[in-house]
This record gives sequence, C-alpha cells and structure tokens, in this order.
Amino acid sequence: MNRALLFVCVATVFFSTMEIALKQIVDAFSAMQVNTTRFLLGGLALIPFALRDLRRGEEKLTLTALAQLAALGLLGIVLSMGLYQLAVELAPASVVAVIFCGNTAFVLFFAHIFLKSPIARNQIAALVLAILGIVCILKPFASVLRAEALVYAVLAPATFALYAVLSTPLCRRYSGVVVTCSTFLLGSAELLVLIFLADLAPVAAFLKAHGMGFLADVHLFSGYTWSSFLGMLYVGIGVSGIGYAAYFMAAETGSPFTASLVFFFKPVLAPILAWILLGDSIPPSMLLGIVCIVAGSCCLILVRLRDLRLVRTVQHWQRLYHHKRWRHDYRIRHFDPHLLSVVHEEHDGLADRTRQD
Repeated sequence: MNRALLFVCVATVFFSTMEIALKQIVDAFSAMQVNTTRFLLGGLALIPFALRDLRRGEEKLTLTALAQLAALGLLGIVLSMGLYQLAVELAPASVVAVIFCGNTAFVLFFAHIFLKSPIARNQIAALVLAILGIVCILKPFASVLRAEALVYAVLAPATFALYAVLSTPLCRRYSGVVVTCSTFLLGSAELLVLIFLADLAPVAAFLKAHGMGFLADVHLFSGYTWSSFLGMLYVGIGVSGIGYAAYFMAAETGSPFTASLVFFFKPVLAPILAWILLGDSIPPSMLLGIVCIVAGSCCLILVRLRDLRLVRTVQHWQRLYHHKRWRHDYRIRHFDPHLLSVVHEEHDGLADRTRQD
C-alpha cells in the first residue's frame, strides 16, 4: 500500500501539471504537432511495461484486438486529445483541468449504456455535484470564454470517458498498460497519416475552407528551442509516459480504487499550481466549483471505503476463524495426541449412526 500511494502521488503531480506544461509550449507548437509528439513519446516510454504485462498474461494480441485498439486510438488520441489541446489553447489552464476531471460523470453515463452498469444513488449525487461544479467554474469566465472553447472543454472529457469505457473489456483481457501503450502508438500513427493527408493541396484547401485549418500545414520538427524541447519532453515522457505508468502501477500494486485517487486530488492541486506558476486567478465561484467536484468524488469514495471496510472485516474474521482451527488441530496432533483417537472414534461412531439411519 505504501508503494501504491507513492505511485498515486507521482501520477497526481504529473497529471496536475499537464495543463500548465501544455500552456507553456502552446505558442511554439500547433495542437496537432503537440498531440502527435507527446503520445508517440508516451507510447514509446510505456513499451517496457506493456511487454512485461504481455509476457505475464496468457492472452496474445490478435488482429481483431489490434483493430479495436486502433479504433480506440482514433477516439481517445486523435479526437479527444485533439479537442483537449484546442481547449487548452483557447481557455485558462485551470478551467480546462478542473472540467476534465468531471469526466467521471460521463464515465458513469456511458458505462450504464454500454456496459449495463447500474447507477447507484451516490453516483447520481456525484453527477449532480460535478455538473454544479462545472457551472460554478465557468461562471466567472462566461463573459470572456469563447463558445468554441467551452464546446472543446466539454467534448474532450466526454469523448475521453467514452474511450475509457470502451477500453474496459480490453483492459480486463490484457492490462491497462497494454491498452494505453497500444492506443498511444496507434493513435500517433493515425495522426501522422492525417497530417500527411492534410498536407496535400486539395485536402488543405478543403480543411481551411471549412474552419479546420489547424489540421493543415503541420510541421512536426518546427518551433523547437531549448525551452520548448524540454517542455515537449516533459509533456511526452513525463506526463504521458511516467504519469500513466505510475497510474497503472498504483492500480497494480494497490487497487483500481487506489489509482482513482489521482482524479480526487487533481481538481484541488491543478488550480493551485496554475495560480502559482501561471498567475491564473481563483475566484470564489471557482473555489465553490472545486468544492462541489470534490464533494461529488467523496460521494463515490466514502461509499467504496465503507464497502472495503465491510469486506476487510469479513475477511479478518474468516482468517481469525481458520487460524483458531489451525491452532486447535496443531495442539491436538503435537501436544495431545491421545485426544486424536477420541476425535476419530466420535467421528466413526457418528458415521455408523448415519449409515444405520
């Protein structure tokens, strides 16, 4: 558990600084360039962990599984993270960070539709509190927040939640690290294909005419200075690589519930770091929104803690019972062997009476 909590702390720090790091390099690189590079670096960093899980597991990657992973990469990396990067460019980093943590609401909704997971009362309360928190966070920025930025900031966690829910069956079959590494690499390859197609003159003209000019004229190796290079390394290897590796190692050494504590701490830590490092203001309404989202997370966490406490209590009494039985049998066999014959005689007599009945 101590190792799991250490991994949770590492993942929380990296995830909480993701929007801040993206904000620092947004002027040097385009959204497509950042997404392609960061997830390619992150996927390469996760390869050793993915190979380890594949060697330990019994399932092998099939062509059908690879096709499913490619579709998930298109949804999670190309679409969701593309919207996310556009939201970071157009809205304050703290706003995008906290709204993205509200993806729990979308996860519950999509899990109920696609996985037939029931929605409990505490989950409904969490949904309501998360929506209230998002509204409170957006209120002070309503006059300056562009409509497209709001659309991107809401669609990004919604599509990411859909990606997470649809990834669940494959995560159970292989592992979360294998699925994440594969979708990172396949999604990066799909982004490269999209960049190549958008570089063609007819396609570029079509994209620019329909308001999607950010997809055209993407140069993967432009905009690099010493500071932007270090920022890209941090976003790619640090956030996407080490951050996700720490997250899944927390789930491996502890439990998936332990790893989910990352999204409990991030809504609190991310705005504070954005205020310290970027000077983003934290108005009272944003504080109220953070409290609402944290309260919604508590609705889920406290119930799970209660269930875990109940399960651990039952397991404790089971272990205590078996321990007492072992001590009883050990004492009879090694210190009171004469009682063993009595026990056998009683058992044989009971068996004879049963047969006679």
